[in-house]
Amino acid sequence: MNPNFKTTGIVGTGAMGRGIAQLAAQAGSAVILYDSQADASAKAQADVFLQWDKLLAKGRLDEPRTALYKSRVVCAAALAELSVCDLVVEAIVEKLDAKADLFAALETLVGSHTVLATNTSSLSVTAIAARLKNPQRFAGMHFFNPVPLMKVVEIIAGLKTDAAVCAALATYTRQLGHTPVQAADTPGFIVNHAGRGYGTEALRIVSEGIADFATIDRILRDQVGFRLGPFELMDLTALDVSHPVMESVYRQYYEEPRYRPTVITAQRLAGGVVGKKVGQGFYSYIDGAQQSAAEPVAPRVDAMPPVWVSPRAARRAQLLKLLKDLGAEVETGQAPSAAALTLVAPLGFDVTTVAIVERLDPSRTIGIDLLVDDAYTKRRVLATNPATRSDMREAAHALMARDGKRVSVIRDSGGFVTQRVVATIVNIASDMCQQGICSPADLETAVKLGLAYPMGPLEMGNCYGPANVLEVLFNMQTVYGDPRYRPSPWLRRRGAIGLSLLHEEA
Repeated sequence: MNPNFKTTGIVGTGAMGRGIAQLAAQAGSAVILYDSQADASAKAQADVFLQWDKLLAKGRLDEPRTALYKSRVVCAAALAELSVCDLVVEAIVEKLDAKADLFAALETLVGSHTVLATNTSSLSVTAIAARLKNPQRFAGMHFFNPVPLMKVVEIIAGLKTDAAVCAALATYTRQLGHTPVQAADTPGFIVNHAGRGYGTEALRIVSEGIADFATIDRILRDQVGFRLGPFELMDLTALDVSHPVMESVYRQYYEEPRYRPTVITAQRLAGGVVGKKVGQGFYSYIDGAQQSAAEPVAPRVDAMPPVWVSPRAARRAQLLKLLKDLGAEVETGQAPSAAALTLVAPLGFDVTTVAIVERLDPSRTIGIDLLVDDAYTKRRVLATNPATRSDMREAAHALMARDGKRVSVIRDSGGFVTQRVVATIVNIASDMCQQGICSPADLETAVKLGLAYPMGPLEMGNCYGPANVLEVLFNMQTVYGDPRYRPSPWLRRRGAIGLSLLHEEA
């Protein structure tokens, strides 16, 4: 191989530094490891060698190639030994002063051609470079952990970074076998910024008493296809990592309401209940296995009431067909009879508001979430209002479970779980496009590779309809009067005229 950086220095030999070193050596670069802690470089070198030995044992490497890779990785006893490098990547502690001091020292040691890169995940690239005499050769090169498996790298230009430097880093990223995405120097860059909607909105839903952690996780896995629910994901990443990111992005954006954290994670972090690695988070863990209560089974109802569907229901024709397939007795009058179970399917509005506006008996009114086509979900979600009778709740649950599909019943909520989380994800992504943080295409790539979402956020908006997402946001704003649901202008324009959210203006 012929990498465009022949010799790569790695400063900081924790998990990130080791992963970057492994990739660089595999791509053909000579790698020099340096760490300020005694023996840390040697331990990192041994760990990288162990990874190759494991691949050799599995038959994924042969002995000559394993030996070749190992020959490319050496340790430095002093920072000055990195003077021969074409590229130096920093992966030290996430503190601005420490990084700025390191690069100020490096600049006096390396050649004028050497590119300097920081692996920061949340600090300003421009701020780190502020003390450099030649900030043009400095950029962000943000990898994700574990580096060999997470195939996306964010390339971030500081305010004074030369475009050729980012182009060279992007080329090198491809030579490492990863995919580069270009990001502006803004808080959270692409992945950590776009990821704010998933967990943060789920936490708000819990804080409003609408559903518990496990129910929200089940809904978002089964209705949208997320691999992990937001609380399972936070348990995996651990709150001592994820909560500081929430606070950092919120503060760096001058307390933008969309990114507001909740006291739930702050309290759990303070109490040490941070996730799977300590055996207790949103779930408890025994020998690494998640423990959670069994899902409630559908009730048995001997006498099913007739069902009347609001004429304003989303996907009304689909809902009527579903009721017919489930064997329900459907009323077709202009108003429900005194005995009827009344179904509404709002977008963004809560069931209580719909019952009042449509002059329905709230004691017999149940909401169903139809943002997502029922044919493509593994779960139906119903919502009661404070006045809903228990017999109507049980009848609706039993009816919707007749074909074996799982059903969750939540308390009254504006927009349901899926509506709120999806709309928030799409809205934040649209706002990133509005700000020019990245291209729509790079946004989609970064989120799918960096967060493992079932689809990119803009693709998600297209799938469920930009107009539907807008309706959820507008109605949520009406219900809550909260600026966190303010639609992005970028989304509003495309939703209003039916453009694809992936559409790029000339």
